[in-house]
Amino acid sequence: MNRTKRKIFETSMNLFATKGYDATSIEEITSVVGVAKGTLYYHFSSKEEIFNFLIEEGMKLLQNSMTIKVEKCHTLKDKLRAILLIQIKVMVKYQDFMTIVLSEVLGKESRNLTCRKYVFEYIDILESIISESINNGEAELKNLGDPKALATGLFGTTYSILLHKIKSDEELDIKTLYKEYEKIIFPR
Repeated sequence: MNRTKRKIFETSMNLFATKGYDATSIEEITSVVGVAKGTLYYHFSSKEEIFNFLIEEGMKLLQNSMTIKVEKCHTLKDKLRAILLIQIKVMVKYQDFMTIVLSEVLGKESRNLTCRKYVFEYIDILESIISESINNGEAELKNLGDPKALATGLFGTTYSILLHKIKSDEELDIKTLYKEYEKIIFPR
C-alpha cells in the first residue's frame, strides 16, 4: 500500500472510530489527509469502499495472527490461551479498528452486514479449532459444552477488553491484561 493510500486508510479508521461512519464525510477525510478528492477517489471509489477495505484488512490481520499462533499449540487449552492473547494484543494495538468492528456489527446497513460477515467467519474458525480438539478426543473437553457458544464467548471477550480499556482511560499492559482475563476464562 503506498503512502497516500495508507494515510487515507489510517485517517478514515481514526475518524470512523471517533466520530462514527455516518458522521465522517469524504471532505473531512481529504481535509485531514491533505489530499484532493480526486486523489482519494483514485485509491477508493467511495467512503463505503474505504470502510470495506478497512474491515477486510483488519479481520485478515486478526485471523492470520490467531492462526499462526494456534498452529504452534498442541492442546485446546493452549490454543484458547493463544487466541485470548492475540485478541488482547489486537485490541490494545488496533483499538480504533476494533471499535469500528464492534460498534458496526449490529444493524441492517451494508456496513453492518460486512462487519457481521467477517466476525462470524472469525467465530467459525474458533469453533472449528474447538470442535477439532473435541473430535480428536482431548479428555479434558468432555464437559465443555457447545463449541459454537464457547467460540462466540471467546470472541465476546473483545467487547469486555475494549470496555475495560475505555473505562481505565490509560495505556494497558498486554501481559497484565492477559493475566487478568486468563483468571476469568481459566479459573483454577
